[in-house]
Amino acid sequence: MKISDYTSAEIFQDELAQPWAVCGHAAEIVRSWIGTLSGGYRVIDDVAIHETATVEPGAILKAPCVIGAGSFVASYAYLRGGVWLDHNVIIGPSSEIKSSFICANSKAAHFNFIGDSILGENVNIEAGAILANFRNEWKAGEIICFDGVNYIHTGQDKFGALIGDGARIGANAVLAPGSIVKKDTIVKRLSSIDQIPPEMRKNRD
Repeated sequence: MKISDYTSAEIFQDELAQPWAVCGHAAEIVRSWIGTLSGGYRVIDDVAIHETATVEPGAILKAPCVIGAGSFVASYAYLRGGVWLDHNVIIGPSSEIKSSFICANSKAAHFNFIGDSILGENVNIEAGAILANFRNEWKAGEIICFDGVNYIHTGQDKFGALIGDGARIGANAVLAPGSIVKKDTIVKRLSSIDQIPPEMRKNRD
């Protein structure tokens, strides 16, 4: 499975094309990208903010972090663990983004948690939606994805979701760890998405 199957972003290296591998190395990847940024960025202690971006007072940006051109980070947003925002990304108030990559023109409205995830372009996440990144109920710990055909062993104990371009995630929806959402999918408000098949749920403890 490759990120390019879900998002048109061309930012990811071929050797790290699997989304859980990218998120598992988010901090080192984002830190390495900071050194390749073109003009217009102010960089202080591995936090790079484009001169056209807006970061409101009270937002917390923990290095390494990149805030792209025209992006907006609202008050009390919390970005940590290696976060990369492409251009024109909106992160609303009191949202937490951890070890994630959010592509151009995508939005997380407010009161969201996005953990160890990749969002494609033009994704909209309504208020209160959660992209969980750790299976509290699994003793084994490893995140296992299901792509509709195959089980995928990620080798990671934390991975949230891969969200395709143009997807819409409704308010207060919860996506279980390892969720894979195809391009242009609409997830209804208050939905609970868990793609592990029933037979695997019986054996997950």
